[in-house]
Amino acid sequence: QVQLVESGGGLVQAGGSLRLSCAASGRTFSSYAMGWFRQAPGQEREFVAAWSGGSTYYADSVKGRFTVSRDNAKNTVYLQMNSLRPEDTAVYYCAADRLYSDFRRPPQVIDYWGKGILVTVSS
Repeated sequence: QVQLVESGGGLVQAGGSLRLSCAASGRTFSSYAMGWFRQAPGQEREFVAAWSGGSTYYADSVKGRFTVSRDNAKNTVYLQMNSLRPEDTAVYYCAADRLYSDFRRPPQVIDYWGKGILVTVSS
């Protein structure tokens, strides 16, 4: 089993910034892709960003505002969120998968999930 634990969420005003962290433990591999999905109330879970093999990938809605990075020594992935908008309000889920391509498929195919962390953007 692989466990993923998110931290860093909270309440921020529009235009502000937050950084989310996701620490992985258990049986994992440096070759795994890691990244983030989010789910707002009444909406489906959607892809946000991913790191795979040193490359990064972003949903159009966050491109230019969010940055995903990975610390291999700590087995931790980060999501730096700048210029936040009320539309970014959601529960953010860390994810890990053997295949980067799964991040472009329906969320059900993802191998491992964190419990999620709430990000609320006001005004």
